[in-house]
Amino acid sequence: MVEARVAQLTGVYAVSALGRGADAQLAGVLAGVPAFGPVDRFDTAARRVTVAATLPEVATLPDELATAIDAACRAAGLNRAQRAGCALLLAVHGGPAVGPPPAVLAGQLAARCGLSGHTRVYTSACVSASTAVADAAARITRDAVERVVVAAGYLVESDQYALFDAGRALAVDGAVRPFSTGRRGLLLGDGVAAVVLESSAVRRRGVAPVATVVGWGRAGDAFHPCQPEPGGTGLARAVDGALRRAGLPPQSVGYVNANATGTAQSDAAEAAALRRALGGHAARVPVSSTKSVHGHALEASGLLELVVTALALRHGDLPVNAGWLGPDDSCPLNVVKDRPQKTEATHALTLNAAFGGANTALLVGVG
Repeated sequence: MVEARVAQLTGVYAVSALGRGADAQLAGVLAGVPAFGPVDRFDTAARRVTVAATLPEVATLPDELATAIDAACRAAGLNRAQRAGCALLLAVHGGPAVGPPPAVLAGQLAARCGLSGHTRVYTSACVSASTAVADAAARITRDAVERVVVAAGYLVESDQYALFDAGRALAVDGAVRPFSTGRRGLLLGDGVAAVVLESSAVRRRGVAPVATVVGWGRAGDAFHPCQPEPGGTGLARAVDGALRRAGLPPQSVGYVNANATGTAQSDAAEAAALRRALGGHAARVPVSSTKSVHGHALEASGLLELVVTALALRHGDLPVNAGWLGPDDSCPLNVVKDRPQKTEATHALTLNAAFGGANTALLVGVG
């Protein structure tokens, strides 16, 4: 009997305002102390909001990405020949702030890090990285490749900051309060991450996987350029797709790291999506949004949140939903408050949504 191929995370690395390295991300989301502070990277004097979650010392985005890719490959135990066989899927913003155009940057990173030179770039806003992970997992499970490197990066910069501030999307009270009453909006944050995904044949190398991407789903609702579909139909379909692909029922989900940005409409729509996709289990499953501590890393959010979700599940402690003021009737969920919650769950969802009605769900498993 031939064993079904699965996509396993064998090397992970991430950077955010919580610190450098995967362990720093886990410690930060479990501590639940928001990393937001005054922005000194560029002038915010003309802005309504002047805070974000930024690293005090940061290199250029290409340098940070190269460091992350190297670290993830080392964590996976890849030698030079194994690296040379890896494609690179890169999620970054498509504007001038990243430096080289995304396709050029991907090629430069592949050459710099000893990868194959086969690259693909994702600039689909806040579902960029999660879409890249889904594509990598699909290629591995259908036996097209043995391993893939996925990398993603966003460093808070003036152009996107100005757009979100002008659009009144940023929280004027300087806090992100997912699913909470009194939530005022999102805050941006630095995020750079890289992961190595490999087939189940990785066991022959004697490497213990961090987690397995057991399912993924993608769906669009095209409701509005910026506003979410109030009933959460697109995100619910993405969750349905991830569960179907994994062959698991809704009750198997032991935690949800929600997209929840702390904005009134999107959090309510996501709560509706979870009720639609998980049924009665939506009222019981623990839910939090780690954006409440590390901020919204735009194109990199999906990968940063995949890393912290997998590590939290493996560690057996679920992250706190920071900024909580009280329940909101539009978000009747079992939100993790006050302190991390112990768990023996083996599966968790991490969700992302983007402008234009794009939605993704990644289902990870441990054990």
